[in-house]
Amino acid sequence: MTKANYSLRLQPSLKAAAERLAAADGTSLNQFINVAVAEKLSALETEAFFRARAADGSRDAFLVFLNGAGDEEPAAGDSPAEPSP
Repeated sequence: MTKANYSLRLQPSLKAAAERLAAADGTSLNQFINVAVAEKLSALETEAFFRARAADGSRDAFLVFLNGAGDEEPAAGDSPAEPSP
C-alpha cells in the first residue's frame, strides 16, 4: 500500500482532544486520525449503499414480506427485553 502525506491543520482544541483520546487508546495521533477518517468513510459509504438499495425497493413487496412473518409467539429467550421504566 502506498502512503500519502497530507499536512492537516486542526484547531488547537480539536488536536488536543484527539491527542488525549489517542493516548488513552494507546495509539499515535496519526493512527487515531487514520481510523477516524476510515470510520467516517465507512459510515458515509454504508449510508449511500442502503439509500441505493432502498431506492430499488418496493414498499408493497416489503409489506408482503412482513405479513408473511407469521403470528407465532417468539420462542423462549427470543423476546425483546422489557422496556425500562
